[in-house]
This record gives sequence, structure tokens and C-alpha cells, in this order.
Amino acid sequence: MKEIIKSFPPSWFACTMGTGILSNVSYMYSSWFSPLREISAVLFWMNFSVFFILLAMWLMRWMVSPKEAIKDLKDPVVGNFYPTIGVGMLVIAAGSLLIIKSSFVAWIFWSFGTALTLVFSILIPMIYFTSGNVQIHHMNPAWFIPPVGLIVIPIAGSSLSTETFGMLNDFLKALNIFSWGAGFFLYIALHAVMMYRFVLHKPLPSSLAPTVWINLGPIGAGILSLVGITRNLFPELLKGISVFSAFLWGMGFWWLVIAAVMTFIYIAKKELKFALSWWAFTFPLGAFVASCHVLSRLLSIKTMDHVGFVLYVFLFIIWAITFIRSFVMRIVIPIFK
Repeated sequence: MKEIIKSFPPSWFACTMGTGILSNVSYMYSSWFSPLREISAVLFWMNFSVFFILLAMWLMRWMVSPKEAIKDLKDPVVGNFYPTIGVGMLVIAAGSLLIIKSSFVAWIFWSFGTALTLVFSILIPMIYFTSGNVQIHHMNPAWFIPPVGLIVIPIAGSSLSTETFGMLNDFLKALNIFSWGAGFFLYIALHAVMMYRFVLHKPLPSSLAPTVWINLGPIGAGILSLVGITRNLFPELLKGISVFSAFLWGMGFWWLVIAAVMTFIYIAKKELKFALSWWAFTFPLGAFVASCHVLSRLLSIKTMDHVGFVLYVFLFIIWAITFIRSFVMRIVIPIFK
């Protein structure tokens, strides 16, 4: 157990992101299939419990081997997964509002998740800006995780801001606007850099192959956040923002096809071996599925919802495979070795 804790990677928290978004979209699609409402609640509480187990192990790692934890933080690949801790909390906050209808729980998770996300959104880039050790082969779509965290803040934050008044209300409005603007445009800048890497450098190693799906995260979450901000803060602009979001959805669908084809290439070459990076299949796809459902309702385009439900079924399957393999290969087998 000590060795598991000593080598505990921050990427484990991508599990809470993936399970959290699955619980949320399960609730959304309970309008299609009513048992999904109960399934969403089971997934929410399971994810709630898993988060605290992972948090305990992460904190113990800092006590047992702080040097290794700091080394991971400074690593140009692994370091990008540190923000998943805060993002996982933000996803739980959104689920608290949607599934269990608890503003109290949402406020707690959103507050701590936002604080961690803001810290890592500054810390991770500054480490890379000042280290002088980053090279092109270090670049991969996991670099999108810090801006994704910023983009996710308003999903629950814009709703929670409506419960406040006075200076706090003004502060939260500004925070939500800042988070979306900083996160989304940072994603745009990084997207250009990542396209450069894809075109002019060799393909990603197989262990990072699933990260190509992360590009769906800023788009799907960006749509959810932008619609949430507009609906809660600027309702008179909702129609125009919905149309703009539909164009973002189009970009997301294009990347969905690209990611699927690239993944099949790795499968055809028998190079897609299991790794914790498989969790990169889940949250980004789940965020895009949620955007399909939300936009279909706003724009009365049923095809978007149909696409979303098909992708939801695929999401559930890949989540189940990843969850089981993560538990067996990274916890059960090491314990009994």
C-alpha cells in the first residue's frame, strides 16, 4: 500500500471528472429513459465517495514522498493533471445542483474547486514559462486541462451566483466572466500550438493516445458554461449566444470524428494499451454529450439530442471498461503482488 501511495499520480482525479460528468448526463437523459434518474444518483454518490478516497491518498502522498509529488508538478506532461483535482470538485458541484438539488454541497465543492483551479491555472503555465525544459515532444492535449478547469467554473458558478446579493453577487459575476474568457481563449491559443505539434511532429505515444479526446472538453464545457452565464446573468442575450454555441458544437463534432479516427489507427496498430490516460475518453466526451442535450433544447434541433444520446451510450460503455480496468490493474493487482 505504501508503494501505491508513494507513486499515486494526480491523473487519478480524472476518474472523478469522468464519473461526475456521466452522472450528470445520465440525469439529463432520464427524460428519454426514466431509470437513468436513479442511475445518475448512484453514480453521483459513488463518485462523491471515490473523490474523498483519492483525496486521502493524494494528501498522504505529499506526506510520504513530497519530493516525488513536486517533481510530478514540474513535469511538462504529468503536471497538467494536477488541475483535475479542482475540476473534479467543480463537476461534483454541478451534480449537486442537478441531481441532489443541494446548494449547500455545491457551494462547498465549488468554492474549494474554484480556488484550486485558479491556483493551478497560474502555477502550471508559469512553471513551463520559466523552466526552459519544455520541448515539442512534451506537448499533448493534456495541456488543455488547466483552461478546461477555468471554463468549468461557471457551469455551477453562474447558478450559485444568483443566490447572492450585493458585492458578493458582483464579485461572482465578474469571476464567472473572467473564468470563461481566460479559459476559452487560453484554449484557443493552445489549440494552435497543439495543431502545430500534430502536423509537424511524430504521433503521440500510445500511453497518451486517448488525450486526443480532451479537445472536446473545452468545447463541450465551453458551451455549457457560456449558456449558463448567459441564462443566469444576461438572459436577454440567450438566443444569440445559443446560435454562437451551435457553431462551437460544429467544431466539436468535427474533432469528435478526428479523435475517433486517430483512436482507431492506434487500435489497428495494436498500440492502445490500457493506462490511466483512458480517463481522457470520458469527461471530454461527456461534456460534449451534455452540450448536445442543452443546445437541442435551446434551438429545437432534435438531431443534436439524438447524436448526444448515441454518444451517451458509448460514453457509458467506455466509462465502465475504464473504471473496472483502473480498479483491477492499478489497485487490486498491485496489492496482491
